[in-house]
Amino acid sequence: MIGVLFLCTGNICRSPMAHGIFNHLVREANLQDRLFADSAGIDSYEVGQPTHSGTVSVLKKHGVIFSKRARLLTEQDGAAFHYFIGMTQDHIRALERVRLIAGNSRAQVALLLDYAPQLGVREVPDPYYTGKFEECYMLVNAGVRGLLAAIRREHGL
Repeated sequence: MIGVLFLCTGNICRSPMAHGIFNHLVREANLQDRLFADSAGIDSYEVGQPTHSGTVSVLKKHGVIFSKRARLLTEQDGAAFHYFIGMTQDHIRALERVRLIAGNSRAQVALLLDYAPQLGVREVPDPYYTGKFEECYMLVNAGVRGLLAAIRREHGL
């Protein structure tokens, strides 16, 4: 199984959005037996909290039913995934640390929007502060679709 970990700050907005969209697209492509995803946060202040209602609402509006409880990125995550996908450069630094601690040199670490270069932006803004969940969805959706296409090419899926 090929694992993808999405990371954001608190794991209640952006990373669960990416996680939900990814799972939805994987089910549509009937690849559940080949791919799995999870999401986590780099800060502990939201651990145990449900996915933000703005994220749940925008996902539902686009036909994606998803919700989870926030969790913190752990050292064990460093060995468990093939792709570590962050929303900002701060997230990338955290992902690199856990990957290196685990000795997982084969795992790829990237910004989500590296997979959507046509957008002309590199980081996904946090809708927790702006309330722009629809804008966030558009960015995350494009990045997740690009990521999934890249994974399918790389692994012949």
